[in-house]
Amino acid sequence: MPREGGPEVLETHRRELPSPEPGQVIVRVEAAGVAFSEVQMLKGRYFSQPKFPFVPGYDLVGEVEEIGEGVDQNMVGTRIAALTETGAWADRVVLDADDVTPVPAGLDPADAVAAVTNGVTAWQMLHRAAKVRPGQTVLVHGASGGVGTLLVQLARLAGAEVIGTASARKHDYVRALGATPVDYRNDVPSRVREISPDGVDAVFDHVGGPGLVDSYRMLRRGGTLVTYGSASTLDSSTGHWIKPYLPIFARVLRWNATPDGRKATFYYVKRWPRFFREDLATVLSLLEGGKIEAHATTRMPLEKAAEALGCLASGQASGKVVLVAETEARQSAR
Repeated sequence: MPREGGPEVLETHRRELPSPEPGQVIVRVEAAGVAFSEVQMLKGRYFSQPKFPFVPGYDLVGEVEEIGEGVDQNMVGTRIAALTETGAWADRVVLDADDVTPVPAGLDPADAVAAVTNGVTAWQMLHRAAKVRPGQTVLVHGASGGVGTLLVQLARLAGAEVIGTASARKHDYVRALGATPVDYRNDVPSRVREISPDGVDAVFDHVGGPGLVDSYRMLRRGGTLVTYGSASTLDSSTGHWIKPYLPIFARVLRWNATPDGRKATFYYVKRWPRFFREDLATVLSLLEGGKIEAHATTRMPLEKAAEALGCLASGQASGKVVLVAETEARQSAR
C-alpha cells in the first residue's frame, strides 16, 4: 500500500527474505485475511494508522519453514496462526516465535484465518469486556459480518439469547446462526424493545456515529455497550485518522463518568495482549471441535490482492475474503 487511494494503488513487489534472527521463524503463508481494517488503512482512517508505504495483512495462517537460534526444532513443519496487524500479504514472513499459535492439523488454513482476528475479537468482547452470562440477551450489530457471525455463535454457545441486525436478504442466514434478525434500516430500538422489553445486557457496535447513542439506550441496568469501530464515518471523515474515534471516546468517558447502572467500553484487539494467544487457542479449538464455524467464502491468490480488497470495499463480498497461496487457490478453483 504505497499511499491513500482506491484498491488500484496496491503494488506487487519482490524483496529479499532475511534469515531468521534468534527467537524468530520464517513462515510460508498459506492464507491471509482481508478485512475492513485494510479498507480503513487504504483511506488513512484506521485506528493506529500505519505510515505509508507498508505491506498490509492483519492476520495469517501458515507453515514454519525455518527457525532461528533458540527456537524449538519441532516447530519446523508445523502450522501456526499469528496476528501481524500489517505484513501478512506476502508469500513468506519472518515472525517472533513467541507471537505464533499452533493451528490444529485438521483445520483448513483459509477457514482458520477467518477466525483469527475476528474470533479473538468476538471472544474477548463477549467474555472479557461484557462478561456475558447464560440467560442474558445481547444485541449484535452487523450479525452477518465477519466478527458478527462469530459473536452470534459464541454468544449462543455461552447460553445467551441474541438479536442481530442485518439487511433483510441476510435474515435467513442470521436466523440459521441462532439469532433473531432485525433489519438495520428500520427502527432498531423499537424492534429490540418488542423482543426484549427491559432492554439487553450487552450491545456490540462496530458502526459508531450517531447510532451509538441508540445502542447505549437499549441497555438494561447492569448492561454493557462494547464499541469497536467507526464504520459509519469512514467515507465522510477527513483529517487525522483519530478524528472519527474522538466522539466515541468522548461518549464512552461521559457515560462512565455519570453512573446510571450501565457502562460503555471501547475495544481494540490488542487491548489484552497477554491473553491473545490463549484466547486464539480457545477459538481454534472450538472451530476444530465444530462448536463454531468460520468460512472463507471468497478466496483469491495473493497476486489479486487489489481485486480482493475492492470486492470487500464495494460490499460485493459475501462472507470472509481471504488471500491464499497458489496451491490453495488452484484447489479452491476446482
